[in-house]
Amino acid sequence: MCAQRTGAGLVSNGCTQSLTTEDPHYRAKLVFSFATIYLVWGSTYLTTKLGVAELPPFLFGAVRFISGGLLLYAIAWWLAAREQRPRPRPLAHDWRNLALVGCFAVLVSNGGNIWGLQYVPSNQAALLNVSAAFWIPLFGLFGRRAQAVPIRVALGLGVGFFGTVLVAWSGEDSAAAQLGHDLGAWPVLAVLLGCVGWSAATFYMRNVETGLDVMAFTGLQMLLGGLMMLVPALLLGEPARWHWSPVGFASLIYMTLFSSCLAYTAYAWLSVHVAPAQVGTYGFVNPAIAVLLGWWILDEALSPMQMIGTAIIFAAMLWINWPGSARRAAPSAEPQNPVDR
Repeated sequence: MCAQRTGAGLVSNGCTQSLTTEDPHYRAKLVFSFATIYLVWGSTYLTTKLGVAELPPFLFGAVRFISGGLLLYAIAWWLAAREQRPRPRPLAHDWRNLALVGCFAVLVSNGGNIWGLQYVPSNQAALLNVSAAFWIPLFGLFGRRAQAVPIRVALGLGVGFFGTVLVAWSGEDSAAAQLGHDLGAWPVLAVLLGCVGWSAATFYMRNVETGLDVMAFTGLQMLLGGLMMLVPALLLGEPARWHWSPVGFASLIYMTLFSSCLAYTAYAWLSVHVAPAQVGTYGFVNPAIAVLLGWWILDEALSPMQMIGTAIIFAAMLWINWPGSARRAAPSAEPQNPVDR
């Protein structure tokens, strides 16, 4: 027998806590969640660049996720009290799941990206992050909620990748030509490792059994991941380099409230309510947003080729997320290929 639904989009006692397209609020939540991860995470390339230019990277990430995690969990606790529901208290197996997701989604993913962005141009980092759109569907072929990639979605991913190449490529001043450090391919590999870590966390989160709601689970995994990021920060002596910086702290506040809290919650909801390939579409849209913001705020040049690529990306995402396709791709009420845990 299925346990009572807690509101989490995660798997609870063998029952998938997913909304269906018959829910009157499903479409609104779907649009809001996609808009959030597209726009907010699209701006994080610019914000992170500004932040790590002023503050040490791992400590920047640790403070961001610890603060955001505590805030989200406090809100989840307050909402439970307000609605007279049981307070979100993780059980023993929850801590294992939280630690694994925090490790891959925060330490590996954000740690790799935030370190690599010190040396990799933002447009190249954006292109590298597109690889998550392919890792997520690949991981999504396995597990209790496994889903195959429809031909329509596969074509959309291919077109979106082509558009992203056009956005990231800038001729003779391409991202690859802008690398001026002596670290070889390590920064690029760090960003790619971050993409794989994020995709693995997304796959694992789709199959987690927990009684925690989405907000509580997200907050705690961010808190644990942030604590993990303190380890490299301390080993590298970053606390000694921490200092007051208006730009750095403004970036930190934005990343904490909008990227960590708002966008992570939206992503956690999407990761269990839509198909993996659709979730991964943020990897195409975010580079386009990043290039547009760089052109607008940092006065970076936007070539006609990049404008065409941006249009192609949005066309591909519209193709993948067209309402009829979204209904067919929405997960069923019961998990597919259930496994014992």
